[in-house]
Amino acid sequence: MRFTLAVAAGLIFAGTAAVPASADAPKGAYWRVETIFTRTHDHAVGSGYYLTQRSVDTEWLSPKGTGWFGFRELGAKPATAKDEAAWRADGSPATWEYRTEGMKFRLSVKPGKGTIGVLKKPDGFLLGEKYVTYQRLQSLPTDAEALRKHLFADVNAWIDEAAEEAKTTSPKSKKEDWLVDLDWYVAKRACELLYANPVPDKVRAAAYQVLKTTKGVSDLGRAKDPLGRSGRKLALPVSSSGGSVLKQQFLVDTQAMTLLAEYVDLKYDGKEMLGASGVKTFRAGWTNDKPAAPGVS
Repeated sequence: MRFTLAVAAGLIFAGTAAVPASADAPKGAYWRVETIFTRTHDHAVGSGYYLTQRSVDTEWLSPKGTGWFGFRELGAKPATAKDEAAWRADGSPATWEYRTEGMKFRLSVKPGKGTIGVLKKPDGFLLGEKYVTYQRLQSLPTDAEALRKHLFADVNAWIDEAAEEAKTTSPKSKKEDWLVDLDWYVAKRACELLYANPVPDKVRAAAYQVLKTTKGVSDLGRAKDPLGRSGRKLALPVSSSGGSVLKQQFLVDTQAMTLLAEYVDLKYDGKEMLGASGVKTFRAGWTNDKPAAPGVS
């Protein structure tokens, strides 16, 4: 699924709006987002080697905002050359099992069975913390500074609600605790506009401008993702809280203004959280193909 902010209960469904003349009409039956997540399990198996696992998540959203999801495990393999040598010394097993924190994991070198289902959510497109209509997406600002103001206002409103709700369980919490990551939240919202929803091309271009000029965002130059696609890599401001340190980098196709990949490095008390860290690659765009269980890729 998308790497987004947590969705609070009782989300507001935005009303319809007139479609501006510059809006992008749907170019297919569904807006499709495919996400392939590659991560290394933080639990050693066999004689002490680690495994990398890939999975694919796909979402289809109709212009009405109804949705479907698909999922498939793509198989596991030793994470490094050293891990591969240990795996071969163990007899090259094709399956593994381990238990941690009360959960049992079963892994295989072979891809799993694909699944398909209906997304259980309000009709609409998740924009920040609200579900909105396709028409509302089309009315987003196409000017970078206007979009920046919109995103800052939206994030500030969400922080007001979240900070107030937090007081019910943590009376000493205050809004300033959330504002320290304000630029990170805005940058994340701008990233989501590059792939998660069918916003107009001009909005995506404006979102990229907002992203690369947000305070704390750094330009790492040209790079390629695991699929060999080239783009501009940007690093978000580092987010830290309660001993955890989150570093994120995003690779953007600056021609199509779409997100290609997200790199996540999460540490807790200085130790890398392998299961939560990793890289996601994205393919987003219109399609007329009906929702179906993801294939093996």
